[in-house]
Amino acid sequence: MQSYEILAAFVTNVLFVTVLGWYLITNLQWYDYKLSRVILKHHKPHWHLIYFFIPFIAYYTTGKFFAIFFYFAILPAIFVWHKRLDKKLVLTWRVKRFLILLISLTLFQDILCTLKSACQVYGVFMPLAIAYIGSFMIEKYLFMAYKKEAKKKLLHMKNLQIIAITGSYGKTSIKNFVAQILAHKYKVYATPRSVNTLGGIMADVNNALPEDTEIYVCEAGARQSGDIYDITTFIEPQTVVVGKVGEAHIEYFKSLQNIIATKLEIMQSPRLERAFIHTSVTNEPHEKVIFFGKDIHHVIATLQGTDFDVEIAGETLSLHTDILGAFQTMNIAVAVRIAKHFGMSNEAILDAVKELKPVEHRLQMIKAGGKIILDDGYNGNIDGMLEAVRLCSLHEGRKVIVTPGLVESSDELNLKLIDAINDVFDTAIVTGALNAELFSKNLTLKNQILLINKSSLVETLARETKAGDIILFANDAPNFI
Repeated sequence: MQSYEILAAFVTNVLFVTVLGWYLITNLQWYDYKLSRVILKHHKPHWHLIYFFIPFIAYYTTGKFFAIFFYFAILPAIFVWHKRLDKKLVLTWRVKRFLILLISLTLFQDILCTLKSACQVYGVFMPLAIAYIGSFMIEKYLFMAYKKEAKKKLLHMKNLQIIAITGSYGKTSIKNFVAQILAHKYKVYATPRSVNTLGGIMADVNNALPEDTEIYVCEAGARQSGDIYDITTFIEPQTVVVGKVGEAHIEYFKSLQNIIATKLEIMQSPRLERAFIHTSVTNEPHEKVIFFGKDIHHVIATLQGTDFDVEIAGETLSLHTDILGAFQTMNIAVAVRIAKHFGMSNEAILDAVKELKPVEHRLQMIKAGGKIILDDGYNGNIDGMLEAVRLCSLHEGRKVIVTPGLVESSDELNLKLIDAINDVFDTAIVTGALNAELFSKNLTLKNQILLINKSSLVETLARETKAGDIILFANDAPNFI
């Protein structure tokens, strides 16, 4: 080979391996860095064929023509694919470490082969495989080091009270309501956004938990058995909450019984003092358990706010909140119970509930251009979505819903949602391909629009809506789902 041909092959190989690595780490980040989930649980497995396997095979079969295929087909295709993603790769330190390791290995391999003239075709699989394994080992080591550091910090904060919250639905809302109410009396810190994995909690403790915090409110999520146990035995909460449980992430847990068993792992905290458990989880009595869910009465939930009564220890509290949604009364009620457990007076609790702010993207009302927008993009459970639909039915103008349907759920529950949409809305904009066929067959609205790619959503809404409309964003699955 001529020197310029060697250089061209060298550069092409480095770029190609980097592109495949970028695709791989993007998918790993989406699926919690578990390769088995990327391979077996991916919602669009045909992407692997188009953007990974066909290019991979082409590299070894097209010979000198591969460069043309790469620069004029693979590279543009990956660029367009990445540009259209609404959940792009976040360049965390983990991602940077993987990419640095991958590029370094590829350069080392290619330089070695070039100097020894030992390669007709530079390798692709080897640097990818070694980078993945090496990255896994590095992250495992760092994980243990970060965990030890975070545990040491928690042990150092001897008077810290920890509240851990899990459940299928509403755990982020409960966390935020508990933190907002208790903040009227204590110095409270809560895990941000939807941080609820062991790794995320460890990072939060190390990097953000203030040393003078009195109460740490921590959300605990799970995708498999043992996840809640790992979080619980790490933070050792004195107070735990198990919210409403249902068939969320059923494809991972396989049965409702498995979901319940996993959520109840939170009861194994070695420092457990009090547990608040929703009646949908269990009715088995326990000396440390207070059940909630059947203590709420006289609910009036409108687009102007929510009024309800809650019975606690023989007394009734009449509460008002600007938070929307009857289902939120359950989440607020358990937050009130926790506030009572921490010694707050009824008067302080009433005032705190009145001042509650909505959680972003969870039935958050926004008024813009004469339109009412109900942003319920982070809500993915049937009860919450049906309540959002009911609230829209109270609006006198036209009603528009934007939704991908329920994700990681059953056709039965999606059909229940479709029936409610048919009864209330004038226009349905279905986003993504996941439930497109089911919605297409069962929606009876005259005006229904399917957007496989959400890139045109803004212009679609500008065209299809007008002042006086109410627009509900019900769930917001990223387009890789």
